[in-house]
Amino acid sequence: MDNGARLRLLGEGAQFDVSVPSTLAAQTALSDGPGSIYEALSADGQKVRLLKVMLSNACRHDCLYCATRCSRDIPRASFRPEELADLTAELARAELISGLFLSSGIVGDADSTMARMIETVEILRHKHSFRGYVHLKLLPGCSEAAVATAAGLADRLSVNLEAPGPQRLSAICPAKSFERDLVRTLRWARDRIGPGHVRAGLATQFVVGAADETDRELVEMTWRLRAELGLARTYYSGFEPIPGTPLEDREPTPLAREHRLYQSEFLMRAYGFTPDELVFDDGNMLPLDRDPKLEAALARGDEFPIEVNSAEEWELLRVPGIGLTTADRILSLRGRHKLTSLRHLEMLGARADRARNFVTINGRFYPREEPAQQLSMGL
Repeated sequence: MDNGARLRLLGEGAQFDVSVPSTLAAQTALSDGPGSIYEALSADGQKVRLLKVMLSNACRHDCLYCATRCSRDIPRASFRPEELADLTAELARAELISGLFLSSGIVGDADSTMARMIETVEILRHKHSFRGYVHLKLLPGCSEAAVATAAGLADRLSVNLEAPGPQRLSAICPAKSFERDLVRTLRWARDRIGPGHVRAGLATQFVVGAADETDRELVEMTWRLRAELGLARTYYSGFEPIPGTPLEDREPTPLAREHRLYQSEFLMRAYGFTPDELVFDDGNMLPLDRDPKLEAALARGDEFPIEVNSAEEWELLRVPGIGLTTADRILSLRGRHKLTSLRHLEMLGARADRARNFVTINGRFYPREEPAQQLSMGL
């Protein structure tokens, strides 16, 4: 198999590692690349192009949902470290990519596969003087020494937890230990973050819907990981049935469920929400018919409306339609100007159609019968 064919095959396998929420970009390779270039988001929210590829799609594990599980009959391929490093450098020189997202199946044992992944990045950094972004997946069960070496080379490290706890993980990945193989690896990575090391932080990914987990479990584990390990991002990959796997007849996870999880993660990460502020139904799932910020505000109707001219920042951030930028602008005007109308709120960047049911402006209330819904990730 030539390099181009391997790049397409191993790029296709890497699509299941999420580099940008599917609510913001498709999880498919860009059509104008070699079949392995995907969109991601930079730290400032700009879309960038990554070579997202597996070093090998051979794997010793037999996870029930996985496209590359060892018992599935598919073409297998691998790159040697120098081959993949040279290809990455060539694509970077052609300005087709600005970074590398490298994962792999586990061939033999975790440390020997991690050694080949690390060698790939070392060649890229040292032989080719590549200074672009590198996201390196840490393999389940790898050693602390492997994590330490990876931290000296990568801009972001991540470990796929796949499920929100030991019991859920054992249902879909019976050979993996949640605490020993996954969470412990994230803790080692956290301890290696410092100047020049892992500047883009740590991340993880859950497969949503494969293990019959609830949204509450996912949200609470996301909160725990952020509080204990300082994770920069959590990604949610909605389950898709793969032919030739034990879960091939299971229904796919609705995109709306994935979207609600991303909105909830954003509320906790950017606005300081806690899991207790979010609303779940009787089955511990996030309602799909209302966005989580609106649902949280409606559930605490006795706390609203608040007066925008005197509310504290955390109160403003609980108002649907008011985000961080608008809240900062409102606070910066205090003592110099007073807001007196919905139009003033709009001029500061708020979505007045969403906020009007939850605020007073200079003592005046502007409610309407049904608050507007939130469709995007913010506010």
